[in-house]
Amino acid sequence: MSTRDFIEKDYYGALGVPQNADAAAIKKAYRKLAQELHPDKNPGNAEAEARFKEVSEAYDVLSDPKRRGEYDDARRLFGAGGAGARAGFPGGFPGAGPGGQPFDLGDLFGGGAAGGRNAGGLGDILGGLFGGGAAAGGPRARSQAASGPARGQDVETEATLSFEEAVLGVTVPLRMQSPGSCPTCAGSGAKPGTSPHACPVCSGAGVTSRSQGAFAFSEPCRNCRGSGQVVDDPCATCSGSGITTQTRTITVRIPAGVKDGQRIRLAGKGAPGRRGGPAGDLFVVVHVAEHALFGRKGEDLTLTVPITFAEAALGATVTVPTLDGSVSLKVPAGTASGRTLRVRGRGVPGRARSGDLLVTVEIAVPVRLTPGQRKVIETLAEEMDEDPRPEITAAVTAGGER
Repeated sequence: MSTRDFIEKDYYGALGVPQNADAAAIKKAYRKLAQELHPDKNPGNAEAEARFKEVSEAYDVLSDPKRRGEYDDARRLFGAGGAGARAGFPGGFPGAGPGGQPFDLGDLFGGGAAGGRNAGGLGDILGGLFGGGAAAGGPRARSQAASGPARGQDVETEATLSFEEAVLGVTVPLRMQSPGSCPTCAGSGAKPGTSPHACPVCSGAGVTSRSQGAFAFSEPCRNCRGSGQVVDDPCATCSGSGITTQTRTITVRIPAGVKDGQRIRLAGKGAPGRRGGPAGDLFVVVHVAEHALFGRKGEDLTLTVPITFAEAALGATVTVPTLDGSVSLKVPAGTASGRTLRVRGRGVPGRARSGDLLVTVEIAVPVRLTPGQRKVIETLAEEMDEDPRPEITAAVTAGGER
């Protein structure tokens, strides 16, 4: 992408978010648009495919804090009109102060000369746009950055896991669509049997220079859009871009203990790089289904188990399930309904320490009693002739006396 493209494209408008939108709002807008415009939902719709690429490109820049900062700085710098527009800069160049008064260009470059040791400001911004220092090597250094290896785009996809898979870990196949090198032209953009050649306008440098008074300015070559190469016979498959949307299936290991909504980064599993550059990263957003028995509280699993009155009163050893089997749990005599007992190490697996299983016991009260059962309970009530709620009884008695 040339510097002119970088400055002129409205990525905020593409996603429909304000310039001060936070990362969460940008992600939400992108996911909504990506789902609406995805090629799988719009087969044969060229306009939807173009918009899908546009919003993907916008999210690729705005989701990266460093690239977003460079983009915002560039638009602020070149968006004021005036002297820069007359010099041929996109959107203008702030060449004068308030009232049209000239100012010291040394301030713009951070107080140093364009090639000095302390050069900053515009030099830093252009350095970020070209992938290297603007003052470090002149047009040659910038052309190498523009036409050299380029890192592939980051790709985001989603995976829905069962509760057990999220807790214990799982290996899943993911089928997704993402940009990749065109298989017809191997990413060159040229028709098979032909090859790109050096741009005749910039002689393959990727940048052109122009003079403005006592200063010389460089900008990406408009003929080759900063790539340094020209394709005379474009590849029919990718229309000369060297990139196509491809469907691929990869096997991904989801680590144990992931949570619902967690975003997992898999380095080098994103879109392939261009011109020999490294691949981007793959981000997998995990959705976890609920479990019929278990819940989760941090690294601990929760479970509710019913016990009888006799087990609660006399104590007992009961068998309770876990995600990978079962364990024996000792219920102490006199256990109250709602008490939580801990089974250590049977929660979410961890590297240093696994979580625990928290078992809450609830006394199951029978709905229907046989005559024999009723008699036994009545006898027990007579034998246990004591007030289980002395504080409540005392308060009621005191209220009656008043």
